[in-house]
Amino acid sequence: MYNNNDFGGLYSDSALESPLDTMEAVGAERSLPAPEAMLALLDSPETPKRMLATRAFCEIEDNRAVPHLIRLLTDPCLLVRVSAAYALGRNPSPQAVEPLIDRLQGEWNGYVRKGVVWALGNCGDRRALEPLVDALKTDVSAVRLWAASSLGQMAKVGYEVVVGAIPPLIEALRGDPIAAVRSNCAWAIGQLCRELPSNVVYGGAIDALLEALVEDEDVGVREDARSSLLRVGDPRGLQIIEELELEGLL
Repeated sequence: MYNNNDFGGLYSDSALESPLDTMEAVGAERSLPAPEAMLALLDSPETPKRMLATRAFCEIEDNRAVPHLIRLLTDPCLLVRVSAAYALGRNPSPQAVEPLIDRLQGEWNGYVRKGVVWALGNCGDRRALEPLVDALKTDVSAVRLWAASSLGQMAKVGYEVVVGAIPPLIEALRGDPIAAVRSNCAWAIGQLCRELPSNVVYGGAIDALLEALVEDEDVGVREDARSSLLRVGDPRGLQIIEELELEGLL
């Protein structure tokens, strides 16, 4: 699966690079700041202090920050909004789900939306299914990539969520123009299949992984499809992988 370090090649427009990617981590070469001090700064009228505090809670887990971080999702400063989204992913809460969905629908900046879909995946809430599917279908590539991963993280939420997530993931695995997005769809389908009985949805997912294994033009996508099939342990998938390996095609 592609992760946050793989976004460099996804955009031709350098303006879409994450502002956080070039900033030193809060805890780099020093201990994390005291939560109480950072909580106070979340309400600061000074933008640099709010920025520092929201970035701190990207690493600090403290549910007292959640109401403040929700409010900061609409901060005028882009860097504060980005950090607030990631901080809510680090501090997932049911009360943050609707505000995150609202931010996803109303946010103009792709990297804020990327952080929001990551946070929604970490929240593990069925309310996130529809907006994550919509992001997978319609958003820019970096957001689609994380929407796929976030859908895979919802495997434990419930059967209805798994069944609702698999068809759009299959569609994106077959048709998304970005190989990294297809790779994350393959990974996510594997995660979700592990929670399914052997039914028609499961069978369609295995078919899609096998199709990607044999037909996708990108070696990374094929490898992620193979890894998912091995992880699921489907007998049909394992047999086809063995046959392909014997023929020297894998």
